[in-house]
Amino acid sequence: MSRGPRRAWRLAVLALVAAAVATEWMKPEADRTWEGEVLGFVPYSFKPPTWQRIRDAYWNERDDRLFTPRVFGVGWAVNLHRAYMLVSGAYAGLGGRPSPSHAEPSRPSRSSTKSSARP
Repeated sequence: MSRGPRRAWRLAVLALVAAAVATEWMKPEADRTWEGEVLGFVPYSFKPPTWQRIRDAYWNERDDRLFTPRVFGVGWAVNLHRAYMLVSGAYAGLGGRPSPSHAEPSRPSRSSTKSSARP
């Protein structure tokens, strides 16, 4: 990326962070949660991260969203479990192995079954 777009990207991120902090500072101190949305759709959270929140953002089997709110800061995180399921499903659709959610139970191998006796 050249300097111009990189600088514009940094400025946009900085503006979102400033807007999120300003949003919280404008609230009465008792109402400050330090998490919410900027511009009505960009999530932010300035609460200290916990291991549970990290796991929920980056590997959440119960959430079908690919992009989840970040653990700390402004923007989104990638739910890697959902990404894995989408890629696995696409691969299975192309004729590859079945996706993990639709895998068949394993069958015993020939070596584990009784072989016929040979003279």
